[in-house]
Amino acid sequence: MDSAKPAPEKELPLGLDAATEEEYESQSKLLKEFTDISTIDKAWIFQSNGGSQAMFSISQPNILANKKRKFMLSTNISEESTNRVNFQWAPFPVEMTGVSTIVPSPSGSKLLVIRNSGNESPSQFEIWSPSQLEKEFQIPQSVHGSVYIDGWFEGISWNSDESLVAYVAEEPSPSKPTFDDLGYKKGGSKDKDCGSWKGQGEWQEGWGESYAGKRQPALFVMSVNSGKVQPIKGIPKSLSAGQVVWAPAVDGTHQVVVFVGWSAELRKLGMIYCYNRPCALYAVKVPLYKPEANEFDLDSTGDFTAVNLTQSISSALSPRFSPDGKYLVFISAKSSVDSGAHCATESLHKIEWPADGKISSSLKVIDVIPVVNSPEDGQFPGLYNSSFISNPWLSDGYTMIFSSIWHSCQVLLSVNVSSGEILRISPSDSNFSWELLMFDGDNVIAVCSSPVDLPEIKYGCLVEKATWSWSNVSSPISKCSEKVKSLLSSRQFSILKIPVRDVSDCLTKGAAKPFEAIFVSSSSMKNDAPDPLIVIIHGGPHAVSLSSFSKTSAFLSSIGYSLLIVNYRGSLGFGEEALQSLPGNVGSQDVSDVLTAIDHVIDNGLASSSKIAVIGGSHGGFLTTHLIGQAPDKFVAAVARNPVCNLASMVGVTDIPDWCFVEAYGSKGKSMYTEATLAEHLSHFYSKSPISHLSKVKTPTLFLLGAHDLRVPVSNGLQYARALKEKGVETKIIVFPNDIHPIDKPQSEFESFLNIGVWFKKYCK
Repeated sequence: MDSAKPAPEKELPLGLDAATEEEYESQSKLLKEFTDISTIDKAWIFQSNGGSQAMFSISQPNILANKKRKFMLSTNISEESTNRVNFQWAPFPVEMTGVSTIVPSPSGSKLLVIRNSGNESPSQFEIWSPSQLEKEFQIPQSVHGSVYIDGWFEGISWNSDESLVAYVAEEPSPSKPTFDDLGYKKGGSKDKDCGSWKGQGEWQEGWGESYAGKRQPALFVMSVNSGKVQPIKGIPKSLSAGQVVWAPAVDGTHQVVVFVGWSAELRKLGMIYCYNRPCALYAVKVPLYKPEANEFDLDSTGDFTAVNLTQSISSALSPRFSPDGKYLVFISAKSSVDSGAHCATESLHKIEWPADGKISSSLKVIDVIPVVNSPEDGQFPGLYNSSFISNPWLSDGYTMIFSSIWHSCQVLLSVNVSSGEILRISPSDSNFSWELLMFDGDNVIAVCSSPVDLPEIKYGCLVEKATWSWSNVSSPISKCSEKVKSLLSSRQFSILKIPVRDVSDCLTKGAAKPFEAIFVSSSSMKNDAPDPLIVIIHGGPHAVSLSSFSKTSAFLSSIGYSLLIVNYRGSLGFGEEALQSLPGNVGSQDVSDVLTAIDHVIDNGLASSSKIAVIGGSHGGFLTTHLIGQAPDKFVAAVARNPVCNLASMVGVTDIPDWCFVEAYGSKGKSMYTEATLAEHLSHFYSKSPISHLSKVKTPTLFLLGAHDLRVPVSNGLQYARALKEKGVETKIIVFPNDIHPIDKPQSEFESFLNIGVWFKKYCK
């Protein structure tokens, strides 16, 4: 008798069958090849007698470690001939293990390296010379917490003689009550001991999504020679400070810093992505540092109270001084603050800085670029920038260069801050997107990409007034596998102008203008049959999908799909009237625009009506779930990432309840907002929500949810997904236990898009 037992069947992961597992394996290999493509984050240039040397900060997902791997690659730049340069790259990059950020000094002779600890350990500051580590300082948590490197509050600035650094860091945690076996321990205890324990104390509110554990960004100044750190005094406790820069130094007076201050008297509403938070520029004196005593002079006389420089305007961000110190230039998001929309068309302003350095609240704010309401065809559509590089000036002292959104593209602009003249310096015939990196003298180094073209470095020279010549720079940075290169070469893209379906409903001229969609497809149609179509919808809603390279979108295109990436009315880059047409009309106008864009490509033979899928996150998830309810026969599959499905249940738990009011009611919702939501509000929110159309849904839907999302808490998506399951709709839910709103941890993003690819293959092919 044969006693051999049959081999046990291999246990498959939950939710997978053998065929699906094969598809997982196949798609994951290609997704990994896209994921491995490196990204340029920042760049700096250093001048020398033999030319210039540039350093590029590059990142690449480290999926196994579930974090980004950061490294530096340097290059020597030499001039070959007029308007032609040669980049000689280092043979290998250098990994920057544990580095949070680096900031070169103005002269380029010093480099500040900051390493934030992930626990209660000190922050580490290092001062490097070109040859070695010169200084190293440990700043304990009792002085301040982590240095902000978030791109929002973040500000790290050297003074002109490079002796001091001003920066933004988390204020030290307040002391908490101490208890032991006898009860409350009076006087507390700073030391940890096994005989006592720390209580929680009174709850302190943070700035919401992305700022868990952060309460109060504050300003500090450090002596580069001694490492002494001093909090900058005179800033009210009600202000959260950020984006600090040094004002021009004036002999015989205290040095001054200028910073952005956000006020929070009653509640800190969510900050990230929300430019509608009122803010102002403030100036404050910094205590004198006495090198001989190795300390700051805290007994100096004089007024050290912060002065509000922009009382006449509701928003002021990204301050930059002109090279000669005559102007303080800044961006204003006053359209966002005044209307309540979380992001809107910006304006540019300047203040004539007093030569004697005497700061005053009566300084006049002068307009440089006003808000553009309804741009003429082909003309500047308005400013959509939000930040500058650290030194955005050409050598003439009055020309700024920066990136800004222009319809579905990002372009490079030059602005004369004296005259207000605006020029588009990236090629006007290019549908690619451009991002400014740095200057080499008065020449521009930028990155250019498209949905089907990897990022490429460009070198721009001004050949005559208003005319720039651009050359390609061969670089080892954005390399990819031969397979990815071949797949991308077989794709093409265009930007479609989509006429508004019913202009009679438009209340403004700008709202009646066509919107846009980016269409990505195969270069050659097989058998006269178009590929299945994936409709991609951005969140916000006041954001934009750019014509730049996206690894995840390129992956979806490369596995055999056309992409329709819709910039519905309400998106950035099309003027203020088009943007403001959406608040109060969400769930109707934006839904209509997406359906109009789909019909447009079908009518033009670019897509088949029988194989359409849709994907969106946040407000894009709001539209995705609206679409499968309002057009239940249109889509064969859907994916919703942290979707807004029920405004009525979201408003009481989100970090941005005011967003619910403004988007549901329009600008009047700003004044209606209350923490004590009324029954009539809840009824209106429900009527505006995808869940009100749930009974009609039959589209198989994949939900990707972040368990720590404070913007659209996980309960919102779970409620809708459970309701779909209850009515028998094919539904799959993946919850990422450690992710927040973007679901962008390397492992989570990889698993997300692998599941998206497999889900669409199941229902579209």
